[in-house]
Amino acid sequence: MVGKEPAGRLDCSWHPSAELLVGIRQFNAGEYFACHETLEELWLAERGAMRRLYQGVLQVGVGLYHLQRGNEQGALILLAKGKELLRPYGPFCLGIDVAALVCGAEEVLGTLQTLGLQRTQALAAGLFPRIRVIGAAEEAEGRRSGAASG
Repeated sequence: MVGKEPAGRLDCSWHPSAELLVGIRQFNAGEYFACHETLEELWLAERGAMRRLYQGVLQVGVGLYHLQRGNEQGALILLAKGKELLRPYGPFCLGIDVAALVCGAEEVLGTLQTLGLQRTQALAAGLFPRIRVIGAAEEAEGRRSGAASG
């Protein structure tokens, strides 16, 4: 049921798992195929309300992957499905700024529908959304990034 309240108990106050943070880093690095593989494992293992959150992030990432590879129809379908799956989890869930990700997916989708594939691909670097992690999760992500670079 796209766009409906997620099934099961929804507690978005939990911190993101280490695996989810890996998927977020992959998404933000434009490694959408790797992100898909990471998030698909979480999605398949999840039986609760977070299942659709993982699926929504996964679908937005795969939509961007299709756009990079020139599959306009695949991009249109997956960006639209992904943002609708994410809506019930906003504005924030598991440390993710879901509202911003939905807005970013909508912006890419609108640009693609208005300007077409080639012009949207040319704008990709500045247009493709990044997943923003907030609160304690953002601090943990920053420590991981700093440790990796230093």
